[in-house]
Amino acid sequence: MSSPVTFDLSHDVALVTGASSGLGARFASVLAQAGAKVVIAGRRAERLADVARDIAANGGKAYALTLDVTKTGTLGDAVDQAEKLAGKLTVLVNNAGMNVLSSASALKSADYDKIMDTNVKAAFFMTQTVGSRMVERKVRGRIVNIASIGAFKALPGLVAYSMSKAAIAMMTKGFAREWARHNIAVNALCPGYIKTELNDEWFDSEGGQKQIAGFPRRRLSDAASLDALLLTLCSARAEYLTGSLFTVDDGQLL
Repeated sequence: MSSPVTFDLSHDVALVTGASSGLGARFASVLAQAGAKVVIAGRRAERLADVARDIAANGGKAYALTLDVTKTGTLGDAVDQAEKLAGKLTVLVNNAGMNVLSSASALKSADYDKIMDTNVKAAFFMTQTVGSRMVERKVRGRIVNIASIGAFKALPGLVAYSMSKAAIAMMTKGFAREWARHNIAVNALCPGYIKTELNDEWFDSEGGQKQIAGFPRRRLSDAASLDALLLTLCSARAEYLTGSLFTVDDGQLL
């Protein structure tokens, strides 16, 4: 008889980017509840401190790291600091991201650059920085990139964002192939529409409510729907999972 499914991350140290709010804060909390030491990274120091306090209040261990991931030249030093705080990293969750609501024909060059620098370039070089250390140390590493259903469909008003998430999907496969023999699992979560600080204003609007009414189940996804899969991909249970894109969208792509 096989052993029951458990998620013991008590020997793991995780870095979660974009963790000052929203999905990133939840990911950090879920990993901490499973026993991992978690370094929460983001630009807003006060919000990071709040998240760290909440995690500690629930018995977890979290360390705040103020970081702008778009400054890729600082990522090596940032990872050094993260490891001084919590120990050698075994898990990376690339969650930092942003979008700009605009038609493709009207999107400004500066906004395009912000989207690509945050969603693609930063994630690539953070993966390179952390993953290379995992390979060098010969540890079982787990990297989870947060993509989107936009990786498979150009979302209305979010064409450049969708392009960036499609790039993340291919980046995931590329790193997974390079590092497969080193026992580094690289996978991507592709959530559907979940109400966060990035989109709450839209979904509270009349247009947003009409969009929700067009979904098969006429609702937004719940952030909790990602918990079990996140834990799987960050744990020993991911032994035979790498280079995979996992869609969790409540049927929104149907």
